[in-house]
Amino acid sequence: MQQSVFLLLGSNRGDREQNLLKSCAGIKRSIGDILKTSPVYETEPWGFTDSIPFYNQALEVGTSLSPEEVLHEIHRIESELGRVRELRGCEPEGSCSSETYSSRTIDIDILFYSSRILFTDELMIPHPRLHERRFTLLPLNEIAPDFVHPVYRRAVSELLRNCTDTGEVNRVSL
Repeated sequence: MQQSVFLLLGSNRGDREQNLLKSCAGIKRSIGDILKTSPVYETEPWGFTDSIPFYNQALEVGTSLSPEEVLHEIHRIESELGRVRELRGCEPEGSCSSETYSSRTIDIDILFYSSRILFTDELMIPHPRLHERRFTLLPLNEIAPDFVHPVYRRAVSELLRNCTDTGEVNRVSL
């Protein structure tokens, strides 16, 4: 059965636009059909300092894969694009040490998998910090403003209105 999975792509190393395009090709090839894509946004790094901003884009993908299978395919796509994944130190409530944030050729996060709630050692759905990040909420709002967060029971558009993050997030014309 097809499920909707919402993903956020991010890149601030190498050819950022090509990294997003290659990620989309890999997602279509191994995860499912891309149903919606947001515009690309240029955003300042969140949780660390870097002089190179990120390109971010949200996608809705139709998939028949399980959440764990989607995560496996994401890791494979990231690896193919040169991402070196470091061990992360995240707590179940979603708090991560600042060392986990760094520059990267590509980062693909699962934001939502339909309305499922899943918290394991490897995977947290919905993404535990999406409601705190304008760089996530703004592109997600472009494709799913009425989608209701299954934990907070608020629409994406409401989460965006209430977000206190003041980081720069600007739409890019590509």
